[in-house]
Amino acid sequence: MRFIVSSGTLLKQLQTAGSVIGGSNALPILENFLFKLSPNHLAITASDIETTMTCGVSVETDAEGEACVPARILIDTLKTFPDQPLTFDFGDGSAQQLEIVSEYGRYEVPFFPTEEYPKLPDLEGTSSSEIPSGVLASAIQKTLFAAGNDELRPVMSGVYFQLDPDGATFVATDAHKLVRYKRSDVQSSGSAHFIMPKKPLNILKGVLGSSEDMVHMSYNDKNCTFSFGSIDLNCRLIDGTYPNYEAVIPKENPNNLKVRRESLLHSIKRVSIFSNKTTHQIRLKLAGSEVHIQAEDVDFSNKAFERLSGDYEGSDMEIGFNSRFLIEMMSNLESDDVQLELSAPNRAGLLSPQDGLEMGEEVLMLVMPVMINS
Repeated sequence: MRFIVSSGTLLKQLQTAGSVIGGSNALPILENFLFKLSPNHLAITASDIETTMTCGVSVETDAEGEACVPARILIDTLKTFPDQPLTFDFGDGSAQQLEIVSEYGRYEVPFFPTEEYPKLPDLEGTSSSEIPSGVLASAIQKTLFAAGNDELRPVMSGVYFQLDPDGATFVATDAHKLVRYKRSDVQSSGSAHFIMPKKPLNILKGVLGSSEDMVHMSYNDKNCTFSFGSIDLNCRLIDGTYPNYEAVIPKENPNNLKVRRESLLHSIKRVSIFSNKTTHQIRLKLAGSEVHIQAEDVDFSNKAFERLSGDYEGSDMEIGFNSRFLIEMMSNLESDDVQLELSAPNRAGLLSPQDGLEMGEEVLMLVMPVMINS
């Protein structure tokens, strides 16, 4: 088994697939890439059992075969080469030594048989949808940050996908903040809903940015596969029922503030430096055409106040928020202006962009208030 490949091209695919490999693997074999060679093509697979990625790369060969190759030493070696052809020679397999030949010399590492490498699950009874890579990347970027980390509530540690014939909805929440991202320009042949875990979504976010392909999704009640370009990513879904997020979104919000996003974001960032380091609490006072932003840390005698111009309609109101949540939410928007909709100091606030959206795109962010310290 022997092939020739560009070192730069191979390294790029190894690094993409290698993002799946965890720091501590349940099986020692998972510290390796699975190489599957066919005429003029090499398929590279990496897995941590829960998530499996396969990338393809063009090579010069007429051979066929498969082997498991140590991931770390291979990536570290290829990083040191300028782009050049490399020859990979597995010999006849009896010695189980892989020889790599470059312009500079020869290098040997052991390879291993593939019998112990976990097989991909058979996706039986699957449904499918197609979504532009840019749309999926945007959906992940605008929702993933809001997903929770509570191991006792695993259903809230991922992003909820709702796929319907008339559009797609992506939701994430940790019970303190919530993001609902809708696309009316993405249709599915049927209705389906499932919860995607964080790790594969983070991997997708990293590789979708450089892709302009349509992403083909195949899914059933246990697994989902994303296929685009030369990449296939399969992951196990989070089992459970997602909470009824629509029930927590307040419908009547008579108090509305429209303000420049960057002005509000930078103001909150500055004021929050003076807030309590445990609660990160800031308070907003809304009246007329102004919003007052205040924070105080009584223990260290820190205090800050800023005044910001805005367009406010509603009753005079004072409400407290965790500044980190507001900063995180506004940092994941690209609009020039945002609207904050409020009903009462003890009810959730709704943040939404007022511009910068694509056709068919809708973003709604919810943040729970905190009790104002007197």
